[in-house]
Amino acid sequence: MPSSVPHVDELGVTSAPLKSASFFLGEYCKPYNEDFMLCKAENRDPEHCLKEGRKVTRCAQDLIAKVRSTCLKEFDAHWKCLEYNNQEFYLCRKEERVFNNCVFEKLKLKKDIPGSPEGKPQIHEKTWPIYGAIQK
Repeated sequence: MPSSVPHVDELGVTSAPLKSASFFLGEYCKPYNEDFMLCKAENRDPEHCLKEGRKVTRCAQDLIAKVRSTCLKEFDAHWKCLEYNNQEFYLCRKEERVFNNCVFEKLKLKKDIPGSPEGKPQIHEKTWPIYGAIQK
């Protein structure tokens, strides 16, 4: 690693906790993610965007620490459900609802799924979602 790029520790979480917090990470770290993606579009050399990548990692560390300090029980329940259910969101809606409410109440972050129809409740907000076949 070049000395001009400050060291940043890894997040220290596996894929299930990252997936559990993914929508909040997207919203919370949006400015850093956008800077990183613009940098990558500007130059495909991986070394060119190391500083921007470090900013994304620091932002994610900050959010994970805040979630753990305020909603640990709810966070653990949701990511463990994902872990035990092949990381399928639809199998963990009950835990997800509790986790989303905690993050909203304590951190003021709301889960919004990109590309969802405007003016309609998002899938994780529905009490009795109806699932249809994905393939025809």
